[in-house]
Amino acid sequence: MKHPIAMNLLVFGPEMDQTVLSELAFIAETGYQGVEIPIFNTDLAHWEAWKNEADRLGLQIFACGIAGPSENLISPDPAVRKAGLDYIKATIDIAAYLGSPYISGPIHSALGVFTGKPATEQEINWAVEGVREAANYAAAKNITICLEYLNRFESYLVSSADELYALVEKINYPNVRIMYDTFHANIEEKNTSEALKQIADKTPHIQISESTRGILGQGQVDIAGLLLTLDELNYQGWIVVESFGIKLPAAHIWRKMFENERELIRESYRHLISLG
Repeated sequence: MKHPIAMNLLVFGPEMDQTVLSELAFIAETGYQGVEIPIFNTDLAHWEAWKNEADRLGLQIFACGIAGPSENLISPDPAVRKAGLDYIKATIDIAAYLGSPYISGPIHSALGVFTGKPATEQEINWAVEGVREAANYAAAKNITICLEYLNRFESYLVSSADELYALVEKINYPNVRIMYDTFHANIEEKNTSEALKQIADKTPHIQISESTRGILGQGQVDIAGLLLTLDELNYQGWIVVESFGIKLPAAHIWRKMFENERELIRESYRHLISLG
C-alpha cells in the first residue's frame, strides 16, 4: 500500500473509554500506522493516556469532530452558534495536544438537524463566519480544519463535493480544507472519482468507508478505482478506514454487518493491502 493507513475508532461506538484504548495495540499489530479519534469528551486531561499509548505504539493520531444540535454553527440561536464555536475550539486544543495535524469532520453544521428547506444564504454566511473564527484559532496551533460533506439524509448545508468546495472557497482561509469520505460520495456523486478530482487541490485527508459501513470490499464502493485516482492525482496523504456498527446509534445501523470489531479492522486492512 502506497499510503499510510489509519483506523477510525467510531467502529467501537462514541465512548472513547479504557476498553477502546486497550484496542490500540491490536490496531498497531494489524499493521495500521495511525488512528482517527472522535473528540466528544473535551476534557483535555482525559486524553493524556491516549497520547501516551499512541506514542508507545508509534501510532499517528488524527482528531475528528461531529457537531450535534447543541453545537450547530448555522443555528438561528446565537447561543447555539457560540456553543458550536466553543466545541470546535476545544477539539482544536485536543488535536494539538495529541499531535494531530487536522481536526476533521462535519463541524460546519449539526448532524441530523434539518429545516425542511435548502440552506439559506444566511445559514451559509453563519457557517463561513464560524469556521473563519475557528480557523484563526486553529492557525495559532498549526491545525488544519478539514470539513466533510455528508449525504442528504444526514445534513443539508453541503451534501456534495461541489457544494463543499464552494463553501471552502467562500471561507477562503489557507488552513480550511476538505476531507473526502467515500460513503457519502457513493450516495451523492454521479462519479465518485471525478468528484474527487474536482476537489483534489483542497483535499489532504481521505476516509474510505463501504456502502454498508462494514468491512471494506464487502460493499459497492469502488475502492480499487479510488486508489487508482489517488495515484493519478499523486495524493500524498493518509487513508482512514471508517466503519460503523450497531454500537454507534447516530449511524442508524440496525443489522449486524460483521462479527466483531477486530474482524472488521483486520479484514479491511487486508483488503486495502491486497489492492496495493
